[in-house]
Amino acid sequence: MKKMVFILFLALSSCMTTKTTVGTYKEETGKEYTYDKAKQLYLFWGLIPLGRTDAKTPTDGSCEIITKHKAGDFLISFFTVGLLSSQTIIVKDKK
Repeated sequence: MKKMVFILFLALSSCMTTKTTVGTYKEETGKEYTYDKAKQLYLFWGLIPLGRTDAKTPTDGSCEIITKHKAGDFLISFFTVGLLSSQTIIVKDKK
């Protein structure tokens, strides 16, 4: 049973990822790196955001913003029965 829950957990967590390209990020060449990371918290199954997360973005405005529901985020939601949930925000840039 524990193995089945773990497999289900891994399979479903990847479904909650969005990638948004800003500016000329796709046309740029160079090595990709993580510019900033942040975590957004919500109450009541994601209905009410707690504060406003300040993820830094590059000054030129070209980046990729990835919002995902990672393993730790799933565990927070699971153990609080959804009363508190979170999302991880990653800002990527190219050198």
